Amino acid sequence: MTHMTLGSVLRAWRERVNPVDVGLPARRGDRRTPGLRREEVAWLAGVSADYIKRIEQDRAQPSGEVVRALARALRVTREEHQMLAGLAGHASPPGASVPQHVTPGVQRMADRLADVPLAIYDVTWTLLTANPSWAALFGDPAKDSGRRRNLVWQHFTGADTPVRHDDLDRHERSLTADLRDAAHRYPHDPELASMVTALREYSSRFADLWEQPTVARHGGIRKMIPNTVVGELTLDCDVLTVHDAELRVVMFTAAPSSPDADKLAVLNVIGLQTMTTHSETTHHGT
Repeated sequence: MTHMTLGSVLRAWRERVNPVDVGLPARRGDRRTPGLRREEVAWLAGVSADYIKRIEQDRAQPSGEVVRALARALRVTREEHQMLAGLAGHASPPGASVPQHVTPGVQRMADRLADVPLAIYDVTWTLLTANPSWAALFGDPAKDSGRRRNLVWQHFTGADTPVRHDDLDRHERSLTADLRDAAHRYPHDPELASMVTALREYSSRFADLWEQPTVARHGGIRKMIPNTVVGELTLDCDVLTVHDAELRVVMFTAAPSSPDADKLAVLNVIGLQTMTTHSETTHHGT
């Protein structure tokens, strides 16, 4: 690789990925090229195959959000993610911005829990990725962009999902405390500072909580979730914090053999069918 560009790195890294390792079905027979096809990378990253082609030909400069999606799709390390970001023109001083890289280990854990609605957030509660089971329960998160992917923004601006909480006050205090902690640790992140300012202006409730020196944390709680396919479910919500990677993993589970577990099983079938349909569509490419 005499001259390293974003396109050349992307091509090299997609060729080293085994499709099975990223949740795609195994292939029969020989493949013309090793690793992932462009169409498969495109589906995993939520962009078009033509866009991947243009990036590999160095005719497109992806946004930071697309770079993060590519990093997740290719299961790269944090250092490799930083390289991709730099080649795309998004390099920033270490520690200046909130980390949004899903590490390979966290992604493998998520892959093993395919039957559990699971999503991964950064420390500001911005959604980074979610599995098909999550999408079947809440709707496809790909439809949201920008601040609409942030849980705190959704809640205090009224764009929240119609999830009902056993203890709404605790939920709001926990969200605010988490965001305040992130703001203290990443004071030079421009988007975080801008979002906090906008939230304080928009929501008097958030502004009041922001000024209170309350420390609250998310724990195991039950939530009531309406769903258009199976009706309302009552599920246990647990949050796992991955400190080194600055990530939060959110999972919803139901008691075994309960009516809610049966409803969740139906949704998992729907989510798996959706994923299979998408992945089969990509197999016609090269």
